[in-house]
Amino acid sequence: MGHRPYIIGNWKMNGTRNSLAEARAIDRVAAKWPQVRVGIAPPHTLIHAMRDAVDSIDVGGQDCHSEETGAYTGDISASMLKDAGASFAILGHSERRQYHGETNPQVKAKSEAALAAGLNVILCVGETEEQRDAGTAEATVTRQLLACLPDVGNGDEGEPVSARLAVAYEPIWAIGTGRVPSLDDINAMHDAIRAKLCEAFGDNGAEVRILYGGSVKAENALEILGCPEVGGALVGGASLTNESFGAIIIAAADDARD
Repeated sequence: MGHRPYIIGNWKMNGTRNSLAEARAIDRVAAKWPQVRVGIAPPHTLIHAMRDAVDSIDVGGQDCHSEETGAYTGDISASMLKDAGASFAILGHSERRQYHGETNPQVKAKSEAALAAGLNVILCVGETEEQRDAGTAEATVTRQLLACLPDVGNGDEGEPVSARLAVAYEPIWAIGTGRVPSLDDINAMHDAIRAKLCEAFGDNGAEVRILYGGSVKAENALEILGCPEVGGALVGGASLTNESFGAIIIAAADDARD
């Protein structure tokens, strides 16, 4: 893979206009380390303001609806995200699946809608602690991945799928808990995901970024990003401040130099 490491901050339901100061500080760090690609997905209310406030980072949404318009109170379409200044959407996050009952077919439809609107997609997959303990983690995640992958062209016309899609592996039991899988477990899962991407997209599947997410912080970022198939990180709570997120960006820059 020839990509720059991609470090994305998912702010979840955090942030008001006062938080734009942190985004600007993160943007300044990203400008100093151009060998790292950086993105932030703030709440929908901040997308437009953040896009105006930063220069060196991508700004994205945390979800979108599969329909373009309609009577879907409280939802937001992919074209609305694009209009607000977003360049990507995080889709299928475990918290959306858990708290909003999102299914694999719904995630697939959202991914296709986002790509059609001109957004890049960060597609999230992951297993529960029970599935990990039962020895079914890889089977669970790869089955989820194949069920959610968008039906898109493979580069015959326009950009290859690898330019528009990234997969974020987030073991559910590690999100916000401080627990992290072993490097062997991370390597094994990313290898399994890579195999399925190549099965689905042929040679282009080898170029799709696979991000790791789940209690990523400055102290462990360098060793996680050193795993061969880890192309970046999806960061939750540690992305809310420049102090913690900036340190992860610098760790990714150190990895990119190795």
